[in-house]
Amino acid sequence: MHQWLVIVQLVCTLMMGGLCLFVAVVHYPLLSRVGRGEFITYEREHARRTSWVVAPVMLLEAGSATLVTVLAPAGAAWRGWPGLAALGLLACVWVITFAVNVPQHGRLSLAWDARTHLALVISHWARTLVWLARGVIVAWLSVVG
Repeated sequence: MHQWLVIVQLVCTLMMGGLCLFVAVVHYPLLSRVGRGEFITYEREHARRTSWVVAPVMLLEAGSATLVTVLAPAGAAWRGWPGLAALGLLACVWVITFAVNVPQHGRLSLAWDARTHLALVISHWARTLVWLARGVIVAWLSVVG
């Protein structure tokens, strides 16, 4: 297995975990303070700009995670339950992102809605915790893997 794939996966996972933590603590709570007259424009621009930052990292993480798992030698931790758990957590992140968070942003891009905002904050915390748990596993696997 190529060690650079492990490094790419680790860096991407830690970047996304850290970015999600920042968004959960700082960015999403502050959405409620954007003026209602500017909110739709702000939300749409936020979604557009965020996509340019997170999409390449998410794709690199998914690709490197898949390759690390597939290319790991038989008996390696990457192919055992820890590696499969890390891959499963990544699948959870993608489901939360595209089945929950993206539609929430879609609703917010049409109009401010306090309930949708609260649901976004809560579901994003779930995604953040999953990504951080994945980061711990991937970091551990990067050492022992």
